[in-house]
Amino acid sequence: MRKMLLAALSRVLQGPAAATASRVMVASRNYADFASEATFEIKKCDLHRLEEGPSTTAVMTREEGLHYYKTMQTIRRMELKSDQLYKQKIIRGFCHLYDGQEACCVGLEVAIKPTDHVITAYRAHGFTYARGVPVREILAELTGRKGGCVKGKGGSMHMYTKNFYGGNGIVGAQGQIFETYNMAALWKLPCIFICENNRYGMGTSVERAAASTDYYKRGDFIPGLRVDGMDVLCVREAAKFAAEYCRAGKGPIVMELQTYRYHGHSMSDPGISYRTREEIQEVRSKSDPITLLKDRMVNSNLASVEELKEIDVAVRKEIEEAAQFATTDPEPPLEELGNHIYFNEPPFEVRGPNQWIRYKSVS
Repeated sequence: MRKMLLAALSRVLQGPAAATASRVMVASRNYADFASEATFEIKKCDLHRLEEGPSTTAVMTREEGLHYYKTMQTIRRMELKSDQLYKQKIIRGFCHLYDGQEACCVGLEVAIKPTDHVITAYRAHGFTYARGVPVREILAELTGRKGGCVKGKGGSMHMYTKNFYGGNGIVGAQGQIFETYNMAALWKLPCIFICENNRYGMGTSVERAAASTDYYKRGDFIPGLRVDGMDVLCVREAAKFAAEYCRAGKGPIVMELQTYRYHGHSMSDPGISYRTREEIQEVRSKSDPITLLKDRMVNSNLASVEELKEIDVAVRKEIEEAAQFATTDPEPPLEELGNHIYFNEPPFEVRGPNQWIRYKSVS
């Protein structure tokens, strides 16, 4: 009789009840068995004109880790979807993707305040999302739809939101950047200058273009940090240090984030004529920012592989829904072409495609 009962119980546990029990166990682990925080050793920053730098240890809570993971994964998937839409000729014009560099914008954003002002270069999609713009508005901007973050009139290189002035074509032009460094140092401006050094200027490696690749020293009398830009915790701690330095009235500081882009310079650049596929794959396998964070979280019991996979599934769903919106939302009407040239100005006429067409510009 006992053997029969055990056999019956075994059959029950192999059926739907087992699956339910398994789900209950996983769910209960989500809330009870994970560590609330963990401490990690991080790479020491190289310093210029600084006696001490950021901490070489970083505390990360479970909630922080999940937020960083979801944000970086969202940016990664958003950029891969942008690649797909561009190849389908749904996105046109210039398009510079950010995949590989996600730890930079995420680490920076979580270390500063929403009221701080951020301006970046034309590889701006990741920063735009980190600053709070939804994926659907970013993709809709890329496809030129009126639901885009600047109503479909900015595209990849000109995305903006509150306290964010992103998408600028001149990246550290030599004369201007040194003049800016000089003025910032003279006036002790609370400004963090950031070089996202992804090892290539368009199709030229930094070693071929610069006699000195110590970009964190280029501020001369401005102190500098060289940071592992593939580690979100390294970027976060360095950005916290830099922000505190500026807020203390000490003047500007330069941060060089050593990172890597997986795509070419732009969508017109295959990215493998000046570097090998093997080089890209080696960076992906050894230094990927998302994989590094995932391994840390799992190994320190901040999250499970299954939980992170659920985030991946949710992110993919969000991206697909955003892409559906970005491909079905209408384009802005022609009569709005001249709008938003100036802020808070009375309406005025703007010439259209020929001299007989006039549009009214509204702020």
